[in-house]
Amino acid sequence: MPIFAAIDIGSNSCRLKIAKVVAHRLKTLHEDREVTRLGASVFDAGLVSPEAMAATLRALKRFQRATQLQGVDRTRIVATSAMRDARNAAAFQAWVKAETGWNIEIISGLEEGRLIHHGIMNAESGVSGRVLLIDLGGGSCEITLSEHKRIKETISLPLGAVRLTEQFLTDDPASADGLARMHRVIAREMRRAHRKIQPLGITQVIATSGTAAALVEASAAIGKSAKRSAAKRNGANGTAPAPLVRKLARKLARMSLLQREAVPGIGPRRAEIIVAGAQVFAELMESFSLKGFRYSSLGLGDGVLAQMLAEQDARAASHREFEQERWESVLITARRYGIDPRQAEPVRAHAAQLFHDLKPLHQLPDDYLHWLDAAAVLRDIGKFVNHQGHHRHTQYIISSSEMYGFTQVQRTIVSAIARYLGKSRPQPGDRALRNIPAEDHRRVQRAVVLLRLAVALNQDRASDVLRVRAKVYPKRLYLEVKPGRTGAELELWSLRKEAAYFREVFGRELLAELA
Repeated sequence: MPIFAAIDIGSNSCRLKIAKVVAHRLKTLHEDREVTRLGASVFDAGLVSPEAMAATLRALKRFQRATQLQGVDRTRIVATSAMRDARNAAAFQAWVKAETGWNIEIISGLEEGRLIHHGIMNAESGVSGRVLLIDLGGGSCEITLSEHKRIKETISLPLGAVRLTEQFLTDDPASADGLARMHRVIAREMRRAHRKIQPLGITQVIATSGTAAALVEASAAIGKSAKRSAAKRNGANGTAPAPLVRKLARKLARMSLLQREAVPGIGPRRAEIIVAGAQVFAELMESFSLKGFRYSSLGLGDGVLAQMLAEQDARAASHREFEQERWESVLITARRYGIDPRQAEPVRAHAAQLFHDLKPLHQLPDDYLHWLDAAAVLRDIGKFVNHQGHHRHTQYIISSSEMYGFTQVQRTIVSAIARYLGKSRPQPGDRALRNIPAEDHRRVQRAVVLLRLAVALNQDRASDVLRVRAKVYPKRLYLEVKPGRTGAELELWSLRKEAAYFREVFGRELLAELA
């Protein structure tokens, strides 16, 4: 059974989780965590400090030894807010690559929220109705509204505990001026969140990350008399009532670092940033009229593992949901730029047919069918910017768009396939290929040919879709086209125009004739 590893490089800490696939589900084998404060200098100076880089790299090397001991088959490393903001993120990625061979994938805040949602919904039972998910990390806070285990809205706010501490809380105890300025920023971001998320009819509030865990335990310890007893009961169940969270936030703001370290559940490292984290949670409870939250130990790493399982195991419970979510993101992107997916469907269908019929010829991995489908639907979105040179605009829009379920490399592959449908052809050194692994350059070229053939088969047709039959011979490909009501002469001419490029890529002749 395959073994997966997920590494989350956060702004405050790095986390490793290793899981084995057992009966189409994930079974945790090993976990590790190291506080590295990667974001501390980023939120102050815009750069990851050499010390934070070195600390994070040491943690990653330890994680790598663990993956080797556990016999991990596939590792995915994602980085969040600090790496999104750091001007020297590329240098750190290159250093990690040189030392470990690993590629760090920097994900957006919205993708971070989606993966956290995926991890919780995939692993927790009893989660239903309208659920609000809160993940307050070192650099950002992701808030997601889920309904029947599907994301309705998600937003990423720059309200991480490390970020706010570095910007506003440099005194010990925190100064009144620093707290006031921080409150204004938190209130502003909450207003922005309200414009997107309307938490009416919420049945559960689930919070993840170390700040939430610390607040649950600390709020249980800081109550008095009857409130203390109630808090202890709630704390044992991993919950924090809103009144105690607000009370705790006020108390922590008046404490020194040494006093905060002594609060149960906080400890030395968390004490440095807990004031900011508690203030964000207190404002969340107040702003959204929440009664409290339940802590979940699940998080981003669990979502990464769940996605790896869904991608590889078609029998996993999350596979169909993942595929549907990914395809819906393609359709949403198409509509956003004025493309009707129904009009693009004949090209997509022909591209998929050619992918299957010519499999012995192109030998592309199965994943390329997904990238080809997406490129077929999104190939004309560049016209939203300008009809002239729209293929270049298409490439930029796809590679820069937020599409759930696609990594940055996968989006770049889709964008490159859609890029070369005009006069230009993929060439070494092209900007469109720059961030694609070298081993995929040849694959992209072959996928481009398949999509060009599918486009050639659909020359401004509405409902009169042609049928095509492919016959693969050792030295040629024969396409037999059945004419529609209006014939197929234009399509035959378009296919024959592709013969030279087809021969260049596949080393075979392309012949197209009427059936």
